[in-house]
Amino acid sequence: MSEMLAYCGLLCNDCPAYVATMNNDQALREKTADEWRKMFNPDVKAEDINCLGCKSDVVYGYCQVCEIRACSKEKEMDHCGKCESFSCSKVEGILQHSPDARERLLSR
Repeated sequence: MSEMLAYCGLLCNDCPAYVATMNNDQALREKTADEWRKMFNPDVKAEDINCLGCKSDVVYGYCQVCEIRACSKEKEMDHCGKCESFSCSKVEGILQHSPDARERLLSR
């Protein structure tokens, strides 16, 4: 499978929500929901774990309200690396934790 670049430079196809959806993998949905309940949101349910990538209309909870996604869509940008304001405060938090994301955005 080829890389699916998110607006922020992360790879959608590395996300367990995307993998579970693409493979219709209920066990991975349940495992991911359990992990994300502990880490992020105690209300996550396995049935919430559905995503076809952040550039689709089927995205997991947080991605629905992601300001990076909203900004890129509003500006009709393929990803943040193509923006004249790169790297702004919206995306910098992710880039600090994922140097690979920064490299992907700068190289495409």
